[in-house]
Amino acid sequence: MKKFSGGCLCGALRYECSEPVSPAAVCHCETCRRAAGAHAVAWATVRLSDFRFTQGAPAEFSSTPRVVRTFCATCGTSTTYWTREAPDLIDITLASLDDAGAIVPTDHIWMGDAVAWDRPNDGLPQFRTSRSAGERFTS
Repeated sequence: MKKFSGGCLCGALRYECSEPVSPAAVCHCETCRRAAGAHAVAWATVRLSDFRFTQGAPAEFSSTPRVVRTFCATCGTSTTYWTREAPDLIDITLASLDDAGAIVPTDHIWMGDAVAWDRPNDGLPQFRTSRSAGERFTS
């Protein structure tokens, strides 16, 4: 099993994880935008049992009653997303990986929430909400 490592901008947080259990995606939902201060966030889902912080302790924020996001309390780097709906899994931000290009997103999700100027033209499938809902997005 391949291992990945990553961390925050200032180096206070470090983590290790296993390979993703599903294809990575770029999320354009409002809560991801606001949490990251960016138009979108790329995520990979790994098993919670195969994820651990190896240095530092992250700050936590419950962005909704069922979601906990972690970030570095010093520099603000967003690191993880965990939901009660999938308690055995955790999402990591691809941009926080040491090799940010090692895991490549396969689609865009929550395009229905994307800001008007955020219209990716990379040829990847785009979904109005989640990929499991299956509704393709057309602008």
